[in-house]
Amino acid sequence: MNVDLVVAGSGFFGLTVAERCAAGLGLRVLVLDRRDHIGGNAYSEIEPETGIEVHRYGAHLFHTSNERVWEYANRFTAFTGYRHRVYSTFKGRVYPMPINLGTICEYFGRAFTPDEARALIAAQAAEVTAPANLEEKAISLIGRPLYEAFIRGYTAKQWQTDPRDLPAEIITRLPVRYTFDNRYFDDTHEGLPVDGYTAWLERMADHPNIEVRLNTDFLDLRDDVVGNVPVVYTGPLDRYFGYAEGELGWRTLDFALEVQPTGDFQGTPVMNYADEDVPYTRIHEFRHFHPERDCYPSDRTVIMREFSRAAERGDEPYYPVNTAADRARLLAYRELVAREDGVLFGGRLGTYKYLDMHMAIASALGMVDNKLRPHFRGDSRLTNGGPGGSGGSSPQEGHGGVDE
Repeated sequence: MNVDLVVAGSGFFGLTVAERCAAGLGLRVLVLDRRDHIGGNAYSEIEPETGIEVHRYGAHLFHTSNERVWEYANRFTAFTGYRHRVYSTFKGRVYPMPINLGTICEYFGRAFTPDEARALIAAQAAEVTAPANLEEKAISLIGRPLYEAFIRGYTAKQWQTDPRDLPAEIITRLPVRYTFDNRYFDDTHEGLPVDGYTAWLERMADHPNIEVRLNTDFLDLRDDVVGNVPVVYTGPLDRYFGYAEGELGWRTLDFALEVQPTGDFQGTPVMNYADEDVPYTRIHEFRHFHPERDCYPSDRTVIMREFSRAAERGDEPYYPVNTAADRARLLAYRELVAREDGVLFGGRLGTYKYLDMHMAIASALGMVDNKLRPHFRGDSRLTNGGPGGSGGSSPQEGHGGVDE
């Protein structure tokens, strides 16, 4: 195999590694992907009937406060001025999310000052002092009324489990803004790629030292590659080791795409549905991600309903469940990883962490700086300190409210 590095997976992590090693280190890089397209879950495509760009695997919103990541992304794409705002439907009424002063005023039916709203939520949250499960933790943060309206049903649908049976650590924080600011993200930089995600990803892979092979499973070639060529593996960690320590738990998503005979179905890019008797968690309407595009039809629009369920083998994993049993299995897999010389594990699947796009890019840049560059300069062996030992950032685990 006449290459210097094999990268298994062409998502943002894998393509960042490939591009930096090809352009920055002059390496010949082979990128393999089981799918028929590059880009992993960030892949976007044009819906043929309407010409509207669709995010095949759910809405992806780019945002970051990491200046290095922002500068790197701008090498391959310009960004629109898009700012993400989400609304939630509960009992036939619509509220801005995340919870802010507008949500509180609308829900309780009166005008509050910021101090009055803080006092109200503090009083309602005081009923729980030592939370033992997700429900109690959420109530301790935002009070019972807002929990019952916006968190309970949505969470039950996401996890298909009563929130009282879920661990408290699943929700580490619930943002509440005591202003009317309803932006979803607080990061310094935010926007959507002007030409779409696939164009951005294709530019990252467009280097003479990079070869991309689609419809190719790295594990079918592993015996010919591992030990002969350095590898960066971004596929499922448990699958790499043949599920030797058991299967890690993931949530997956199912999508139902529809072309609707109207120019505007819901008036916003993402509408959450908090009522437990509504089977889907949210509806995406993709035309609203790019209001600057005047080529979209005025009489048709594309929506996508999103459903959450437990992942089974063969499903696309999205969110790590991260139960106590999962954490025990992960520790066992880390022991196997530490003995796997010549292979680095990264990305969402390879580390069993939920990574936003900017986190994946930051972690990949760290892996190149701290592992791959020293190795190819002859300064160090290519070894692991565990699946998270890429030398990148330390991503926070997400609750899965919005894909990125």
